Amino acid sequence: MDDSYKNQFLKIAHRGASAYEPENTLRSFSKAIKMKADMIEFDIRLSVDERLVVIHDTKVNRTTNGKGYVKEKTLKELKELNAGKGEKIPLLEEVIELAKTKTRFVIELKEYGTEEMVIKLIKENNITDDVFVVSFKKRLIKNIKSLEPRIKTGLIILYTFNPLKIINECNADALAPYHLLVGRQLIKRVKNSGKYLFPWTVNNAREANKLRVMGASGIVTNKPDLC
Repeated sequence: MDDSYKNQFLKIAHRGASAYEPENTLRSFSKAIKMKADMIEFDIRLSVDERLVVIHDTKVNRTTNGKGYVKEKTLKELKELNAGKGEKIPLLEEVIELAKTKTRFVIELKEYGTEEMVIKLIKENNITDDVFVVSFKKRLIKNIKSLEPRIKTGLIILYTFNPLKIINECNADALAPYHLLVGRQLIKRVKNSGKYLFPWTVNNAREANKLRVMGASGIVTNKPDLC
């Protein structure tokens, strides 16, 4: 992602157009693309046979008709589950194949041990400039940056006293704070340091516009048609 994007207000589709379609499915990502999302955001975990699957929770219980931990199931077992409206749990490579050249990517890593495989797929698909790799885990972000400095990274936070210090410590390019933490001063400090700021999860048009006026780099939203 080149620096010209710093002058845009990016709509990042949280788990796809998840207000309208089953989250983290190809159907949800296709809907987000039709709604002209600037980026799609999704979560990565490992199956027991070490395949990169797109699912948020540690267990499949909430989002599928199955039960149990993702990390204890094979890809074949995961693919047999219904993730909503007949959709299957996608592989990372399936999401990239669907969306590359149509939108850009925010890839959230949930687990250690996924870093090198994710970087390999990013490079093989020539989307290094079209990706942010993000996580709540600071060490994961540091690992990504040390393995491939060209990939932009972002730290997701729920609460912290000194967010700039923390994102500098893990060499992140972006801060993704919970939206209720975001005010004009935080936006100013982050933007002045040359970083991006993407509040999550904003599903109210009035709030989205307020954040845009204050200078946020964009929003993470379940409704990519919000504004």
